[in-house]
Amino acid sequence: MCLIVIAYKVNANYPLVIAANRDEFYNRPSEAASFWPDAPNVLAGRDLKGGGTWLGLTSEGRVAAITNFRNPTLAKSGAPSRGLLVSNYLRGSSKAEEYLKEIQHEAAAYNGFNLIAGDLSRLFCFSNINNSIVRITPGIHGLSNHLLDTPWPKVTRAKKLLMDAVTGIEKPSPQLILEILSDTLHPPDEELPDSGIGLDWERMLSPLFISSSCYGTCSSTVILVDMNMKATFMERVSETGYTKPGTKTFSFDLSADRISKDL
Repeated sequence: MCLIVIAYKVNANYPLVIAANRDEFYNRPSEAASFWPDAPNVLAGRDLKGGGTWLGLTSEGRVAAITNFRNPTLAKSGAPSRGLLVSNYLRGSSKAEEYLKEIQHEAAAYNGFNLIAGDLSRLFCFSNINNSIVRITPGIHGLSNHLLDTPWPKVTRAKKLLMDAVTGIEKPSPQLILEILSDTLHPPDEELPDSGIGLDWERMLSPLFISSSCYGTCSSTVILVDMNMKATFMERVSETGYTKPGTKTFSFDLSADRISKDL
């Protein structure tokens, strides 16, 4: 993921709302979100190269997502796939804080990342850049390729748009939130961060939705969980070399034995 925005305990009826864009090179093989045959409680996309995922939700209410920390001077060759940190949490049974404390010991082996993990009652964010575990407090939070709530233009804009979409209404619209994730506004150059990749790349990566000849937003995901523990997971996939465009919606009761999928 390159953009994650969370409305945590902001809407009285929907205490957890997550909106996220996955940005990747188009030629990296992946699968759209589905319940995994080898882990039937896990709903997530799949990175067919690294074996992990970028965002997922389980039928027990465990949720996790990851973004890369952008700093080319810190890049490590041969580092393990960061997506495995997400899938290992979703597949496991450890509480989020315990899991994050466990991976602190091995986190330096990975390239820079920010990992969100938790459930409806507790959410945490861990970055191996500062080796810090932060409990996410109620409110609107945003994460791109720096630390949690770093005010990059795309993060600030996404937080405001999500706030408008979830406050003062009975039920947030996942379709509306998907449209927010499709925003292609480019901020002015003077507002762009300097993350060491050059101005042309900073410009290209600056909108919520990224598009170029080789790299961009491959999928957009919205997760809603209401007070009755009913989850809605909507994913819109962009056309790349390995996926066909389309939107799927999954609706299910957390911790329920029966899971329904609405295509």
